[in-house]
Amino acid sequence: MTFGIVASIFLAVGIGFLVFFIVKSLLLPKQAGDISELIKRGKTQTAIKAARAILSKEPKNADVRYFLGKAYLAEKKDDLAFNELKALSLSGALGAFTPEEDFRRELAGLFLKNNQIEEALKEYVLLIRLKPASAEYYYQAGKLFNNHNRGDMARNYLRKAAELSPRDAKIQFELGVMLYKSKNSVEAKDALERSLKYNADNAQAYYYLGKIQKDAKDYQAAAATLEKAARDPAYRLRAMLERGSCYMALNSGGKAVIDLERAVKSITDEKAPESLFARYLLSMCYEKNRDMEKAVVQWNAIHAAKPGFKNVEAKLAQYRDMVNDDMVKDFLSAGNQEFLEICKRMIGGALALQVKSSKTIPEGMEFIAIENESQKWRNTRKQPRLIRIYRSPEVLGDDKIRSLLDDAKAQNMVRGMVMTSSGFSGSALQYAENRPVELCNKEKLLLLLRQSAAAT
Repeated sequence: MTFGIVASIFLAVGIGFLVFFIVKSLLLPKQAGDISELIKRGKTQTAIKAARAILSKEPKNADVRYFLGKAYLAEKKDDLAFNELKALSLSGALGAFTPEEDFRRELAGLFLKNNQIEEALKEYVLLIRLKPASAEYYYQAGKLFNNHNRGDMARNYLRKAAELSPRDAKIQFELGVMLYKSKNSVEAKDALERSLKYNADNAQAYYYLGKIQKDAKDYQAAAATLEKAARDPAYRLRAMLERGSCYMALNSGGKAVIDLERAVKSITDEKAPESLFARYLLSMCYEKNRDMEKAVVQWNAIHAAKPGFKNVEAKLAQYRDMVNDDMVKDFLSAGNQEFLEICKRMIGGALALQVKSSKTIPEGMEFIAIENESQKWRNTRKQPRLIRIYRSPEVLGDDKIRSLLDDAKAQNMVRGMVMTSSGFSGSALQYAENRPVELCNKEKLLLLLRQSAAAT
């Protein structure tokens, strides 16, 4: 074979290879473009079949794989789309006709749906490098850093997002909540107010703003803000709970009861913390108003949902016998005038003393009483004594005993008595030892009430 013939053969082969690669290079973009056009026209099933056929012969065709993933997304087959886009990402190279920003944004969203937070965060960081002026990518990255307890990074990214898009309500809201949880209330308040300026329907923003106002003891403003949060059923329970506690701080018991009863009516999960606290605060209001039957209803509901919650078991033990006794129930729930008469009957009957004066004190009544003529020893002077009767739900401390003895001494009385429907602290019992004061706890009080009833 002559040199010329050999040269001709090699030339022909070379031209063949060159034509093949030229045709292939022209064909591949056309294939991806055709699939993209099918997706745009809504022919996603056709696009999927075409893409699969190409990938069966050319599995490394990055552009076709990307558009196959897009077709799956259009069909709402997220799992299949995720497999294709993740495989493309792992290959380390995108096709010449694959828009990188779109690809990474779609892949980040799929990572999130599959709870692969770290991978999603990596994609958003890459997107920020591609589009450093995009507030949305900073926002998404900031949220993910916050979920990973990286507050420092989250603040940086969310502040940058807010700087790039100051009118974006959702960015301002996310920044505000994050700042609130990190106890930066001043900046949090500003961010939440800006969020509400651009979206006045965000109940959650009103809720956190109300919490900030409440923490600052601006209870009236907090109550008004939390009322707006309660318009959304999803936040009604929490908003009414916080609003009720504002009114409790303002000593507006009636308003507190209204809001806390609204909160309790909104309960769907009895074991949720906000449900337990709503019932607990409501029981405190009922107890303060002497509506013990309603208070016990709330304590029973709390105990059924979570035994051991706060001091509920002690409250139930304290009042279980008392609320089942009509006489004692009257003692606990009576108005001031009726309560005064009950106490007078007990002092006159069970104690056989004569009441000389009385006055209302916080959580109870105070009396000055002396011995009846029948008890007076011959040629002895009647000895007055100072008596204080409390129907407080709290255990009495030694301060109450000290106060009574000091006041008795100032009025030239040497003896005193303290009664309570609850009990006495250890320090109170210790202080009363060897001092001229008699302590009557719940059990003794019950006995005296029954004795006074029997005497009448």
